[in-house]
Amino acid sequence: MSNIGLSEFADKLNEIIPILMRGLARQQANELFKGKITLPQFLILEFLQHKGESTMTSLAKFMGITPAAMTGIIDRLVKYSYCLRKYETQDRRVIKIGITPKAADLLKRINQERRQMVIKVFGKISEKDRQDYLRVITKVKEIVSKENGSPR
Repeated sequence: MSNIGLSEFADKLNEIIPILMRGLARQQANELFKGKITLPQFLILEFLQHKGESTMTSLAKFMGITPAAMTGIIDRLVKYSYCLRKYETQDRRVIKIGITPKAADLLKRINQERRQMVIKVFGKISEKDRQDYLRVITKVKEIVSKENGSPR
């Protein structure tokens, strides 16, 4: 590919990313893409799995939404038995949210399927291209995380 300006690069990415997302979504047969859980619900479950029990306020901050909106999402996750609420014994106003074994199993299945899909797709690309891709996407993640103040 010849040298292109930043505007043309942005245009090409805007063209490629939706096609890439649709193609990767078609390859995944997991619960996330079957509509059993939403992307925000999945992100919350992953956050809880990595960070452990969290307050509604910290979850809302992570997702960039209001605590009231987070309550609605958590209500559905509790209804589906993916999350549970734990009240602090010293201050019952403080509620911690944790994941259930059912959610941990769901995340494990989704991540295993996603891993297999990555192996299938990237197995058709040279090792050098995979290394280059990983290097660039890691830099992009670092920039986005820094700008958004993300914990991961």
